[in-house]
Amino acid sequence: MAENKLAEMSTDFAVKIFNLTDGIKGHYSLANQLERSGTSIGANIREAKYAHSKADFVAKLQISLKECYETEYWIEIAQKANIISDEIAKSVSHDCGTIRRMLIASINTAKENAK
Repeated sequence: MAENKLAEMSTDFAVKIFNLTDGIKGHYSLANQLERSGTSIGANIREAKYAHSKADFVAKLQISLKECYETEYWIEIAQKANIISDEIAKSVSHDCGTIRRMLIASINTAKENAK
């Protein structure tokens, strides 16, 4: 159940990232990095569903977690450079933080269950 919710949230988040970057003009590299990290979160969550082992499952979720942190970095840069508004940054960061916390909980649970 949690993985389905996580997959759904990460898909919605990817769409939100695409809508956000669509409005970023003149900053191709930032928009590209934000799209790549923001959409990679969900891609790796989906890959984890078909992991070959518990260790592979955890590894895919850890990659998603790292992509969350990277996405938060690019959002912070865009906000500080006044490329996106504080309001948009806060909303997207909140969503990313929610996914990050769920990933951490899922990783911890999977590691405990592997013992």
